[in-house]
Amino acid sequence: MPASVDSLRDRLIDQLSLAGISDAEVDADLLIGHVLGQSRGQVQAASILRTPLAESDCLAILKLADRRALREPLQHITGRAPFRALNLLVGPGVFVPRPETEQVAQFAIDALRSMPDPDPIAIDLGTGSGAIALSMATEVPHARVYAVENSPEAFEWTSRNFTEVGATNATLAFGDLADAFTELNGTVAVVISNPPYIPADAIPRDPEVRLFDPAHALFGGADGLDVVRQVSQTALRLLRAGGVLVIEHGELQGADIRRILTDDGWRAAATHRDYTTRDRATTAIRNA
Repeated sequence: MPASVDSLRDRLIDQLSLAGISDAEVDADLLIGHVLGQSRGQVQAASILRTPLAESDCLAILKLADRRALREPLQHITGRAPFRALNLLVGPGVFVPRPETEQVAQFAIDALRSMPDPDPIAIDLGTGSGAIALSMATEVPHARVYAVENSPEAFEWTSRNFTEVGATNATLAFGDLADAFTELNGTVAVVISNPPYIPADAIPRDPEVRLFDPAHALFGGADGLDVVRQVSQTALRLLRAGGVLVIEHGELQGADIRRILTDDGWRAAATHRDYTTRDRATTAIRNA
């Protein structure tokens, strides 16, 4: 049994690396920190100092490492997913927000901040954990933010996150995006969505996605774009003239989505790359 943080950390890194986890060192630090109630920096400092470990803590960490080695998402194990300035509750039934979506959310946040409206309205279609909607609400406090989710399993997590964050300018609804928020038709400044966009016959590469993310958050019909088409129509109903639409998508879907939006009457459809230079989001502007 490892008796100190450094020896346990080395053991976890080896175990997780053998399991095919690319960021084994990061995950080892976070698993240790989760049990010890420490930040990653504190864990690294404890490793350098060869800080002794209680046997009960060591056993708890080893159990969590075994789960991670089976490719259970780290966020399911810790129960938390960091997203921008938030630390969200997540678990089985809800899509775990990804770092690349933080950049997509920035497009909506920038658009909201640039609007002349005294209290611009934003809507997140298919909010999942609530990551995008709550980021908009907390980072643009003068905006009014609405979010809709249609999965009962995901909605339990969304509701908990809305309650915990406590943003008074954010409203959550359960329902289908096709007929969401009809009372706001023609008044919205920004609509954003991270819809399911994987083609139905595709097999996700990562076990964490394939085995643990809910299918309803992944697959978007034969070509992966069925929900994107619905998002386009719903956003046309909701947005006022000059309003902005932001859609996250797969790296090979930009041209097809620009075509869909242009055919639907959107203006200035443009695809943007993420920090890894992959196409990640497409934006467009509502015509008059």
